[in-house]
Amino acid sequence: MRIIHTSDWHLGQNFYGKSRAQEHRLFMQWLLEQIQLNDVDALIIAGDIFDTGTPPSYARSLYNQFIVDIQTTGCKLIVLGGNHDSVATLGESKQLLECLNATVIPGALDDASEHIVLVQDKQQNPCAIVCALPYLRPRDLVLSQSGESSSDKQRKLGNEIASLYQQCFSEAQRINKQQPQPLPIIATGHLTTVGASTSESVRDIYIGSLDAFNATLFPDADYIALGHIHRPQKIAKTEHIRYSGSPIPLSFDELSGEKSVFLAEFNQASLAEVKAIEVPRFQAMASLKGSLADIEQALAEFECKPSDAESMTPPKTTWLSIEVAQQDFLSDLQTRIADITEPLAVEVLQLKRARSQRQQQIEQLDNETLSELSVDDVFERRLAQEDFSEPEQQARLSRVKSQFKQVVAQVEDRSSNLDTDISKVSKLGLAEDKA
Repeated sequence: MRIIHTSDWHLGQNFYGKSRAQEHRLFMQWLLEQIQLNDVDALIIAGDIFDTGTPPSYARSLYNQFIVDIQTTGCKLIVLGGNHDSVATLGESKQLLECLNATVIPGALDDASEHIVLVQDKQQNPCAIVCALPYLRPRDLVLSQSGESSSDKQRKLGNEIASLYQQCFSEAQRINKQQPQPLPIIATGHLTTVGASTSESVRDIYIGSLDAFNATLFPDADYIALGHIHRPQKIAKTEHIRYSGSPIPLSFDELSGEKSVFLAEFNQASLAEVKAIEVPRFQAMASLKGSLADIEQALAEFECKPSDAESMTPPKTTWLSIEVAQQDFLSDLQTRIADITEPLAVEVLQLKRARSQRQQQIEQLDNETLSELSVDDVFERRLAQEDFSEPEQQARLSRVKSQFKQVVAQVEDRSSNLDTDISKVSKLGLAEDKA
């Protein structure tokens, strides 16, 4: 019996103004090929199928088309809701998708037994039992009481989550005893566990209630498929408790490691092997850090844009994040980077100064007097303390600079008129003295 464990697709993500639709479409095609190639019995998506609770129509279309396409494989599909998903959005088609061999559990259900899924193979024989638990919202499990401390709330929520896991596991064991032969029991979850390594795109989901769930509180399932953390990893030095990670990089700091799905194979009721299948990179992305000279040298490795008369298959555009660590103050950093990258098959989605550099600039300002700086110098150095790397922030920066120029022009005009008036008064005073 084989399953593929994946999570955190985040369909509909808007990435610095860019759509990920093509990447997701290619990933889904690749995943269907892997299901066929490895004769997979069940696919588990452990939460965050969508990036927001109100996904765009094209994201819903991708989701629906995948459910249609997976029918040709005979593979069971189990979709769990995540903290980014709307319970209502996922739940609206739940009954319909049951007819397509897909089980959707958008949120916590009233009875623990409703979270149990008996998986059948292509010959309609039971092959696994899944304790299908989605993201568990605190309000679904506990009620706050007057006078409770933060630690009390965390302890109570942790205990309730552990209790629900145990109830589901006990029900799975009961069903297992009724089978002709023992089946593997698989549990799922969408939460943060102690010791998990996160990335920039992961948002905390238990702020003010539960920081992280202790992995020792999971039941003794044969495999635990987790979602929410975007880096693939084992938990508590175990083989059977894993985060699959997201299939595509959802932030630039996720480029350092491979993206994968996990193929778990079971020998009767025992976990035999877990294999990471690397997901191809469908969109070229890179993160460059260093001085301006280092950045320029690194950019020299990228291909140039072809002219109209050149190849009909131009190189793919690479999305870039550039972080400049420069000792000297660079008021024209945006222009310099634009000039360097203009002939290249790249697109700069994120441009920022290193934090240490911004701090040095602040300290440098503290040691300078206004008499050493012009009005423009003070304004540019104040702007240097802000991050205008996002596209909408760039538009705001342009407006701020335009408004600043207008204010300076008005002040200078008033100052010039004042100087003229003072000169007239001074001349009139001299004339009166002579008279």
